[in-house]
Amino acid sequence: MEKIKSVYIHIPFCNSICSYCDFCKVVYNSEWINLYLTKLQEEIENGYLGETIETLYIGGGTPTSLSYEELTKLFKILKVFKLSENVEFTMETNINDLTQEKLELLYNNKVNRLSIGIESFNPEKLNFMNREANFKDVKNKMALIRQIGFKNVNLDLMYAIPNETLKVLKKDLKLITKLKPEHISTYSLMIEKNTLVGVNKIKTIEEEKDARMYELIKKYLKRKGYIHYEVSNFAKKGYASLHNLTYWNNQEYYGFGCGVSGYVEAIRYENTKSLSEYLKGNFISSKSLMTKIDNMENELILGLRKLEGISLQEFFDKYNENMQNIFPIKPLIKSGDLIYENGRVFINPKKLYVMNEILIKLI
Repeated sequence: MEKIKSVYIHIPFCNSICSYCDFCKVVYNSEWINLYLTKLQEEIENGYLGETIETLYIGGGTPTSLSYEELTKLFKILKVFKLSENVEFTMETNINDLTQEKLELLYNNKVNRLSIGIESFNPEKLNFMNREANFKDVKNKMALIRQIGFKNVNLDLMYAIPNETLKVLKKDLKLITKLKPEHISTYSLMIEKNTLVGVNKIKTIEEEKDARMYELIKKYLKRKGYIHYEVSNFAKKGYASLHNLTYWNNQEYYGFGCGVSGYVEAIRYENTKSLSEYLKGNFISSKSLMTKIDNMENELILGLRKLEGISLQEFFDKYNENMQNIFPIKPLIKSGDLIYENGRVFINPKKLYVMNEILIKLI
């Protein structure tokens, strides 16, 4: 059994709610935060078994919506984790929350990777998303981030917003790359039922336009020296997200907090999305024991998100099965959906856009 090396912690508070966000979140409330942190500590102390942790990721919500004192309390709780010397410790943040005081607090508590939700610099797109971002302000904040000592920054970019043109997207790409982040995550707008855009029955853009945007992103970021290593993620050499690779390599991880999922000792579990239930100490809402076939299917679905795909030998070492005997890989290599090269199977880069259809054929 592999040891668990990764921890995800969810902080469900935000200063404002974005129109498209489907994550477990509520508007900032200091009374709830203190109760939440107490329960989070209880859940961690009951669940964590003392392994050395190589990736720790604090996501949300917006973890940095917490005040300096609340963040200090959070870091005290996190002291329970044994962190490896080379830990990748990421915190999600919004540019408006980042004061010098907070940044120094993060840096002094071993946070060494920031993931910042920029999404866009285009006024219409920002208005649609219920967000704010100003290039000059972000540029100044990035200078401060670098000055304090952060050497690993991810910026998020969202595209395929209704009425968005390729020209608008290109300008966003130009501005985001001007900020010289080590990593860029890109997301095409998904309309989820229980979000503001879902309630207002907003329609997604045409598939063909979405595909053209995806191609533009891939080409533009490649020219700027970013390696496309996962369907939605691009990194400078040596800066791929180790934490997210835990998920894509189908490895076990701890999830703590409201609305998280986790995968521990062959059990995948989901925590309650209800803050009131979580505050009562009713953390887990469902559990399922993974069978061998479940694990092999997950290995495929997650592993094919990586551009390098899956090693047949590693699959065999893990499951004692030949992947080609379990899944219809050969016909899909024949049709050009998949490519087999140097002992690895991966999705044809020209067909990444229709990846979901390929996965359906496989499983």
